[in-house]
Amino acid sequence: MIKAELFVKEKKIVGFHLTGHSGMEEYGKDVLCAFVSSAAYMTANTVTDIICADAQASADDGDMYLMISDKDADRCCDILSGFKLHLMNTREQYPKYLKVIFTEV
Repeated sequence: MIKAELFVKEKKIVGFHLTGHSGMEEYGKDVLCAFVSSAAYMTANTVTDIICADAQASADDGDMYLMISDKDADRCCDILSGFKLHLMNTREQYPKYLKVIFTEV
C-alpha cells in the first residue's frame, strides 16, 4: 500500500511524505505507483525548480519527501493543494492500495 502523509500547518499543506508501493501489480508494471509518483515528482519539481521555493526534498525507491519552509508556504499553497486533491480522488478509486493521512506540523 502507498501511504501518503500530507503535512498541514495553519490549514495549509506544507509538504508530504510518500512511502511504499501499491502492490496492485508487479514492480515496473504498477500503473497506480506510476500515477502517484508522477504527480509527486511534478509537485516537487514545480516547488523546487519552477517556484524556486526554499524546501527540503528527497526521493528514493518507494520513498519521497518534500517540506516547504515557512517563508515559502504561501507561494506553494496552490500546487500542494492540487496534489492533495489528486491524491484524494485517486484514493476514492483505489482505497485498498492508497492511504492518505494528514499530520499537523
